[in-house]
Amino acid sequence: MEKLDKDYQELKKTIRELIRLDFITPDEIPNMELYMDQLTHFMDQHLGSTLRNEDEKALTKTMINNYTKNKLIPAPEKKRYSRKHLILLIYIYYLKNVVSINDIRRILGPMIESDFSSDKIYNIYKSIFEMEKQQYFNAEASIIRTQQVAEKRLPKDEDEYLNKMAFIYMLGYDIFMKKRLIEKLIDELPEE
Repeated sequence: MEKLDKDYQELKKTIRELIRLDFITPDEIPNMELYMDQLTHFMDQHLGSTLRNEDEKALTKTMINNYTKNKLIPAPEKKRYSRKHLILLIYIYYLKNVVSINDIRRILGPMIESDFSSDKIYNIYKSIFEMEKQQYFNAEASIIRTQQVAEKRLPKDEDEYLNKMAFIYMLGYDIFMKKRLIEKLIDELPEE
């Protein structure tokens, strides 16, 4: 039993290291306009540790230009990006690996097309940020429960590859189910 507790403590530590997110707190979002280079530097500085490889960038000039062309963010004014742009880019950063560009446009469209002020979008971001902080611990607990289920089926002293594969598959299935739910919720949003 003591070894089991030690294994789960080690798993918790590993999970915290691997899924540690460098949140961009609401207070860190500048309330001033930024040029493209400042914007990409800000995102790399705050989200760089969430990247898988050191040579990756959180956001590039090409990405920002494509997001503008695809109407995921409004065009900058005089080559400067507002706090509203930055917040929308943060949302895009987290959503782009889960849903399509069209789905992101559908989610963010009302914020872009309406007269949402930077202050209103900032206040929405603050509310979501508070919810995300709690969700981090919920995700950690969910991953540990998934590991426990995988180990019940394949004891840890069995083949390490099979154990890891089972754990990966179960995590993938969890993501797949959540992605399907996200897609259903997006489909229920009003059309643009």
